[in-house]
Amino acid sequence: MNKDQSDILDAEIINPSNNESTHEDAYQQGDPNLNSPEKIITTIVYGLQAAALLIPFTMIAGVIMNYVKIDDVKGTWLESHFRWQMRTFWFALLWFVVGVLTVVVLIGYFILVANAVWVIYRMIKGWIFLSEGKAIYNA
Repeated sequence: MNKDQSDILDAEIINPSNNESTHEDAYQQGDPNLNSPEKIITTIVYGLQAAALLIPFTMIAGVIMNYVKIDDVKGTWLESHFRWQMRTFWFALLWFVVGVLTVVVLIGYFILVANAVWVIYRMIKGWIFLSEGKAIYNA
């Protein structure tokens, strides 16, 4: 064994945690293999948003879950997903109302279709980032 290998071995004996990531580290950094309760809730909310395309009230259940559990994800990579999901809900609701109110002048149909496409885009992007263990943006 040469001197460099000996130094590495000594460093590992003195501080064995250098090469090991803990559950907490994985949670903070966004390990895609980690299935914490918070990540499962985030996945469920994306599922509820997807179901809202057929049953609109499921999106309300999803945003309620976000507001109830937001304190559990403060300071983690999942906080950005919660914010993303909540903003998706509120802006989708805003554009839905605008679309419904303008249906009588026919432009409302275009607004409603554009809103649905935008919600689908946000669900897909969010779900992909979640599965990769990435934050959507800095929350």
